[in-house]
Amino acid sequence: MQRAEYAVRGPVPQDVIACVERETPAPGAGEVLLEMLAAPINPSDVLTLTGQYGALPPLPAVGGNEGVARVAALGGGVATVAVGDLVLMPVATGTWTSHTVAPAATLLRLPPGGDVQQLAMLTVNPPTASLLLSEFVPLAAGDWVIQNAANSGVGEYVIQLARARGLRTVNVVRRADAVAPLEALGADVVVVDGPDLAPRVAAATSRGAIRLALDAVGGSATGRLAQCLAPGGTVVNYGALSGTACEMAPGMLVFRGVTLRGFWLATWFRHRTPAQQLAMYGDLAQRIARGELAARIHATYPLARVKEAVAAAATGGRGGKILLVP
Repeated sequence: MQRAEYAVRGPVPQDVIACVERETPAPGAGEVLLEMLAAPINPSDVLTLTGQYGALPPLPAVGGNEGVARVAALGGGVATVAVGDLVLMPVATGTWTSHTVAPAATLLRLPPGGDVQQLAMLTVNPPTASLLLSEFVPLAAGDWVIQNAANSGVGEYVIQLARARGLRTVNVVRRADAVAPLEALGADVVVVDGPDLAPRVAAATSRGAIRLALDAVGGSATGRLAQCLAPGGTVVNYGALSGTACEMAPGMLVFRGVTLRGFWLATWFRHRTPAQQLAMYGDLAQRIARGELAARIHATYPLARVKEAVAAAATGGRGGKILLVP
């Protein structure tokens, strides 16, 4: 078997990880052997390799936090899954590996016939997008939501889920060539970020009230989103692509009553029951299997080329996700 391992962390993520050969493990009682079919490289994975993420596994470690696999063999006493079943790989267990052993009880079976590369991206970005739209501000059909990094994986899921819920989206990007793909995806308004963002958004929405802003960039971009909100609106930060802390003028907080909050999917999981988690994943998995939710894929790389894959994932200007395949 192959797996992508790292024993140190450093500023150049592709320099610390390598594909190595290991013995293929055998499943024990209550366990199954999984054969990975696809696993994405998320920004959080890159930050984990550089040591900048909020939760870091002990070293040495295997890269990756999500993926989709096929059950290759069963250990004793396993009756909940069968050989050939498509399942989610357990979260945060090191998914950049051709094979891994997992407890059968932890596995979520996926709809047969779904696109495995799309299902591989189910664990992190779709639930993040769904919860950002539902956990902070009560929204009704016709309401506006604004987000930056709209051409990211989460951003594209936000567009699709908002549209399914009857919400309208203002989508802020940093490059003009990102506008057309988002419009084709169903975005209502797409604008390029800049110091005059607020008046341009007001014009594009006919001064519609926007009460929820989703910020994945941080820095001065946070304040620009806040300027687009109605009094009493909420900015939810869930990332820092700028590499700098969120900036918001005191007047936004004091005089306009804008709230700045944070979201981390891991925290949501800690406060929800397994049944609630499975219900959310079950709904999203069905939507992906039916083709109602999808993310653009920029390129796939075999595990043997994990260094190139990580370098590509850490580079801006891509047109979608980087995925690892066996």
